[in-house]
Amino acid sequence: MPWQAELPFFPKRPEGEAPESIALGERVVRYTLRRSRRRSIGLSIDHRGLRVAAPHRAPRAEIEGLIRKHAAWVMEKLDEWRERRHAAPPRLTDGMRLPYLGGWLEVRVADGDDQAAWMENGSPTLTLFPRSAAEAGTLLGKALRRKALELFGARLARQAARFGVEPPRFALSSARTRWGSCSLKSGIRLNWRLIHCAPHLIDYVIVHELAHLTEMNNGARFWAIVARHFPDYRGARDALKKLSGTLPVIA
Repeated sequence: MPWQAELPFFPKRPEGEAPESIALGERVVRYTLRRSRRRSIGLSIDHRGLRVAAPHRAPRAEIEGLIRKHAAWVMEKLDEWRERRHAAPPRLTDGMRLPYLGGWLEVRVADGDDQAAWMENGSPTLTLFPRSAAEAGTLLGKALRRKALELFGARLARQAARFGVEPPRFALSSARTRWGSCSLKSGIRLNWRLIHCAPHLIDYVIVHELAHLTEMNNGARFWAIVARHFPDYRGARDALKKLSGTLPVIA
């Protein structure tokens, strides 16, 4: 939401972060450098742009060398985020279609009292009954989240049984950069937008997070657990990367 105030608002930059820039071919890329007591250099890209985490003693030449090594990936992901920021929510019309569980969901709109009805015998259909046209988008988001909570909970229970554990605490997230997260304290969070993806991709994310209950890292033992329960995890991981910038923007 844009700020509207008489005085400009300048958010305080977190301690230890510094703005930097680097020339990648003919393109100048700005990035944020954060130094800490870590052992290696890491690159990440999200809505804030390129972010580099590096050890305190890492030379600038080593940092820039790693960025240049991954220049194609950096520019591709930055372009994806730029397109995503400019993307507008789909115009909600009666009869529109949205990706749903690897197929399509038809959305119907009729006058009503803030209700939504699902029909999944045959071609999946969601009928919205908003009080006004302006409320239809909000109602759509609520209906998809409720369905995601139901579907993901059932799939989580099945995968937890395969792991031989009780289903952990579970909630939905609206993260823009992560499909799922796991905490021993708060349990598993799954991005509700996975409802747009094929069921096996949802299962991959669930397996990924369940594996973190045993290995809270991304080391070899962690991936061995994932592979045991989801052998084609590499294919699923690649598919999710390709889908990340193509899913509809829904409030």
